[in-house]
Amino acid sequence: MKKFSHIIARTPAKSLINGLTSANLGKPDYQKALDQHNSYIRALQQCDVDITILPASEQFPDSVFVEDVALCTPHCVIITRPGAESRRAEIELITEAVSRFYPNKVEYIKAPGTVEAGDIMMVENHFYIGLSARTNQEGANQMITILEKYGLTGSVVTLEKVLHLKTGLAYLEHNNLLAAGEFITKPEFQHLNIIEIPVQESYAANCIWVNERVIMPAGYPITKAKIEALGYQVIEVDTSEYRKIDGGVSCMSLRF
Repeated sequence: MKKFSHIIARTPAKSLINGLTSANLGKPDYQKALDQHNSYIRALQQCDVDITILPASEQFPDSVFVEDVALCTPHCVIITRPGAESRRAEIELITEAVSRFYPNKVEYIKAPGTVEAGDIMMVENHFYIGLSARTNQEGANQMITILEKYGLTGSVVTLEKVLHLKTGLAYLEHNNLLAAGEFITKPEFQHLNIIEIPVQESYAANCIWVNERVIMPAGYPITKAKIEALGYQVIEVDTSEYRKIDGGVSCMSLRF
């Protein structure tokens, strides 16, 4: 069975308050965001993993969201090319951090392809790639070609309403898929055990499975009860300040 041994996260920069957003929830409070990030790291520390915490990068307001700039697979790491132009140079920061875990197995998405790994969900050895405002068909095609080079597979999923694929989906291993909104009825996911997240708790669809624990945003009791009913230990973390800049639980770490 899959087990994560390493986590990479990045301390939020003070410039975080100017991060990209479509949420219309106001600007984040930096001190509160820092406290929430510390709580997130403490949650990860309960999950039997080694954690590498990278320093804050004031130049890049969104750089706390390390998930978008690299896809860590069992066999290689793929450095993405973010669809948001202001985030493109973040790949230089992350490449150095991940390369030591993947000696001679670092791959790259090249222009005109764009990919943000928040659009990619791994189910066993298959990777679902959401086509979004940040991930284009060319980027998805390059991603699938690289995955196949390492004996993995990939396919594309169309998005209608959400920013990233994992905004509305979380695979919790053991065939269990949390799904909200448009993803509940997507044909490509019907072979999985779909746990429906109600509309009023749709933000909670973005969770992470880390070695039989599920880390989820705090304040969503219906979703929490559904996850606990599946037998997982649930750890709640407050991510209210990250929600203001389109961020969720999965965005703030690389897990491999």
